[in-house]
Amino acid sequence: GTKIICEIKSSNIKGAEYDTETKNLIVEFNNGLKYEYSEVPHQTFTQLRMSESQGKYFSSKISRTFKYKKI
Repeated sequence: GTKIICEIKSSNIKGAEYDTETKNLIVEFNNGLKYEYSEVPHQTFTQLRMSESQGKYFSSKISRTFKYKKI
């Protein structure tokens, strides 16, 4: 699998890890919790990384859109 790991500049989110094969996105929050979001398109992940406000983009486009589970 191909994993892309990036730091997120956000008051709430510490980092993210994206698997290009499974399309799973793991988000680590500053409080130490990790959640895995399923079936996230690669384009959505790329837009998250390129977004000026990554936290806002995550909240509006990812957190309420995709199925997730705590890991």
